[in-house]
Amino acid sequence: MAKKFAIAMMMHETNTFSPLPTPIESFARAGALSGAAAVKEAEGTNTSLGGFIDVARQAGAEFTVPMAASAHPSGLVTKAAYEQMTTAIVEEIKKGCDTHMTDAMVKGATIITGYRTYPHIDMADTARRAGRTLMRALAGEVEPKMVWGNRPIMSSSLVHTPSREPMKTLMGMANQAEDSGHVLNASVFGGFPQADIPHLALSSVIVCDKRTAEGEVVLNKILDTAWEKREGFLFHPEPLSVQVARAKSLNGGPVVMADHGDNTASGGTQDVMSVIEEAMKQGLDDACAGPICDPACVAKMVEAGVGAEVTLDLGGKVDMPAMGLKGKPLKVTGKVKAITDGQFIVTGPMATGTMVRMGRTAVLDTGKMQIVVSEKRAEPFDLGVFTHCGIDPRRKKYVLIKSRQHFRAGFEPIAKHIVMCDGDGCTASDLKLFKYSRVKRPLYPFDLDMRLGRNEEG
Repeated sequence: MAKKFAIAMMMHETNTFSPLPTPIESFARAGALSGAAAVKEAEGTNTSLGGFIDVARQAGAEFTVPMAASAHPSGLVTKAAYEQMTTAIVEEIKKGCDTHMTDAMVKGATIITGYRTYPHIDMADTARRAGRTLMRALAGEVEPKMVWGNRPIMSSSLVHTPSREPMKTLMGMANQAEDSGHVLNASVFGGFPQADIPHLALSSVIVCDKRTAEGEVVLNKILDTAWEKREGFLFHPEPLSVQVARAKSLNGGPVVMADHGDNTASGGTQDVMSVIEEAMKQGLDDACAGPICDPACVAKMVEAGVGAEVTLDLGGKVDMPAMGLKGKPLKVTGKVKAITDGQFIVTGPMATGTMVRMGRTAVLDTGKMQIVVSEKRAEPFDLGVFTHCGIDPRRKKYVLIKSRQHFRAGFEPIAKHIVMCDGDGCTASDLKLFKYSRVKRPLYPFDLDMRLGRNEEG
């Protein structure tokens, strides 16, 4: 008898400081929410859902996709959206399983694996890692048992990439333990500092085979090393004007300027204009920027038509009360260079093969800067955000984008220089800008002199 699987996805990173709501409509950004259409959308792509479908196909298994929900990071998920997604998954599992459902079965997990890369260019492979362990468990070859723990470190996501220290060492330890076969799977999670929740910490999960002793050794070694290297997780802010001036002083291009204070992949509004405003103030020329999410300005450009000159109050439409920030539009004048449907297929290494849907999109050419403006938010991890509307970022001196790490997937290979920019927004890397009330204390770096004890571990 063929194995039967329900492959489901509920993907959202919640920024509790973001003013953007997350209804069910937000979860359809990747296309269909379920069924054959969702399978067609995901199959063969470098995504977690695509990876699990691949595992099921290779096993000759029957499978359904009752929910393929993926929303850009934003504020709290609405109760109605959560209930619609979970109900669809549970109902599908009930159809295919001759057993009684319990809360523990629904909430529990047999295997957990995390991405090894940031930007996440291994989404499909991460699913395959989990899928292979699951298949071995179903065949009776292994008996997965998980151990996990954490250390009270809240760190900026800007320093989480495994290609650089200190995460490089931690991820290397996890990868070596898994790849050598000492454990079934090993993952490290840096934590998401834009979530004001009691669980905020750096953590690790090890999937062991029956006996957990060896996994616990690996786990504690990873976590103890993280604590020893905790100072390396600190972020050191710098004035935006200094960063833009540094970019201006660099020879050659492209100079990629990444605004990590307002990036979609962490819940940003994608309409804060502080970096673009400073770049214009300092006279940067031969630049492209975006995308800026501003449906009203897109509508004005579409109405005016290609070739028309327009003056816009661009961006700054969304207030961020949790950050004490009011929206501040930037008045810009230029010609409408292009109008598109905002759709393109990703060709870069992250989420390869997926369709990006930015909504109607228009390009405003100010003479010195070409600005991509879209109806919907879209993280610029692929050159397509520019090339689909006729802009070649490889030929620009300056490329201004809103991203923290994911931009490196598509833009680092073309960049001669990269300058990180501390723009305003609800995804800022300076954790002193956030007012936390729910995190568990003591917590580094808020309590710099803290010492680990029983109450701070695990």
